[in-house]
Amino acid sequence: QVQLVESGGGLVQAGGSLRLSCAASGSILSINVMGWYRQAPGKQRELVATITTGGSSNYADSVKGRFTVSRDNAKNTVYLQMNSLKPEDTAVYYCSADIRSGGSYATYRYWGRGTQVTVSS
Repeated sequence: QVQLVESGGGLVQAGGSLRLSCAASGSILSINVMGWYRQAPGKQRELVATITTGGSSNYADSVKGRFTVSRDNAKNTVYLQMNSLKPEDTAVYYCSADIRSGGSYATYRYWGRGTQVTVSS
């Protein structure tokens, strides 16, 4: 069984910073892309940032220059450093990981349960 557990959400004032972490655990053979998505009330889930095993990253236009995604492959952990936060960044943030687990030849996308980020104006 594979689990993704996020941490680091909370309440912050506009202009502030937060750092999210997400650790994958369980019977993991390999992890390809890891990433972060978010879902605001009444809106669809949207991509925030992704990062490959080799460190290539991709960002939504709305967060470019403010957010930085990184990962520690040895710890199966992905991070999201969020700076210059805006009220419109308020959402539940979910981490994802494309994982090949023990006993399987297939790769599946796993999701964390989400962590709330609230930015006050």
